[in-house]
Amino acid sequence: ANIAWAFATAGVPAPNLFNGIATVATPRLCEFNAKELVNTAWAFATAGVEAPRFFAAISVAALPRLSEFNSRDFASIAWAYVKVGADSPRLFDAIATEAVPRLDEFDPQALANTLWSFAKSGVKVPRFFDAVAIAALPQISKFNSQDLSITVWAFATAGVNTTRVFEAIADEALPRLGE
Repeated sequence: ANIAWAFATAGVPAPNLFNGIATVATPRLCEFNAKELVNTAWAFATAGVEAPRFFAAISVAALPRLSEFNSRDFASIAWAYVKVGADSPRLFDAIATEAVPRLDEFDPQALANTLWSFAKSGVKVPRFFDAVAIAALPQISKFNSQDLSITVWAFATAGVNTTRVFEAIADEALPRLGE
């Protein structure tokens, strides 16, 4: 996980290295902790390495560990799957199930980024969007302009009509228009 993260962070293309990591790591993913799974998925996505079988294996290994994820982990792994086009509706559904009762742990950026990934994935999990709408309202004033725009985009793209969220974001965005 660390070497993949380092190469991805440095922006150094190393397709043979990433393919080798996928080959060696796949049978050992059950030994990875939650952070290693997230960092590995993030590294492959950041490096633009599409490894469908590897991502399928990461999903299987991550499912029983989702209770160990924090809000940034949910956002990062969801983003990674969307970035490489890895289809994993079961993972997204499980993330929603695990994240909904813990939405109070999400800061505005984690909420917005997780919403973006769910909307971009096309996986329909309305209970997640409904719960996020309720969780987001009290902290809308803490959202920066990017978080506000990502949140509106995600709700609109997912086809979830939450008038209260749109109104709250519009009210929050209006005084910021000159920024």
